[in-house]
Amino acid sequence: MSTPFTPAEVRHAVELLASRSLIRLVTEIDDNGAIPPRRLAGTLPDLSTHQLRSASDTARAHGLVRIAPGSGLELTEAGAELADLYDAMARWARRHAVPAPVCEFSRRIRHVLDLMAPSLSTERADALSPLTGDGAEAGLARARTLLIQWLADNPQVARVPEPEPVA
Repeated sequence: MSTPFTPAEVRHAVELLASRSLIRLVTEIDDNGAIPPRRLAGTLPDLSTHQLRSASDTARAHGLVRIAPGSGLELTEAGAELADLYDAMARWARRHAVPAPVCEFSRRIRHVLDLMAPSLSTERADALSPLTGDGAEAGLARARTLLIQWLADNPQVARVPEPEPVA
């Protein structure tokens, strides 16, 4: 399956989607529902104020979350689909004990995205990182297909921002 993404778009999308604070925000809302106003820091106490603000701003800018009157920060349809994609990647990583038999959820997501990244650009669309073992490649290929579909439906995530003009 070929992909419509340039290497720069792939790098941008992987960096954005592999952000630990974004992963934590999206999965927290997916697992436990909307985060009430002024409860973000209490809900995700392991993240700094800067990380929370950055994750929230990034998620809103890319259409992954919205502020719902009366309930707080909630996932959009794209955000809920991303949470499902994160779950699929983490399940694959746990099944194959990568990057380690025991590790943090966001580290598993980062590892899977890093494995898939080379195969996402137009230049290397069939270059999945080689793995060995019981169906690992097939499972990773399925996760890659889901990621490509999600990125195609959410092109704003892969879009590389224009450089700021120098005054």
